[in-house]
Amino acid sequence: MVVHIVMFQFKDENKEANLAQVKTMLEALPSHIEPLKSMEVGIDISRSERSFDLVLTSTFDDQEGLSVYAVHPEHLAVVNVIKEVTTLSKVVDYIV
Repeated sequence: MVVHIVMFQFKDENKEANLAQVKTMLEALPSHIEPLKSMEVGIDISRSERSFDLVLTSTFDDQEGLSVYAVHPEHLAVVNVIKEVTTLSKVVDYIV
């Protein structure tokens, strides 16, 4: 199994609304993208200097599934929104 984790730092402008919108959009993806086995999306509650605003953890059977997800039109639509409302992201992919 491949685990894909991404953390996002959002712009201050309309931050709360943008967080809610992106969370909703991300959580809809498993029903549209077959290789995406699970997705958990969390909004940070600590609000510390070190924290990011939103994290997603998703799982795939293999690297091929992650590759299909990466270019899927439903995923790319969310990516376009995310690019508009975030300032920074970090990713970790690993095999379990």
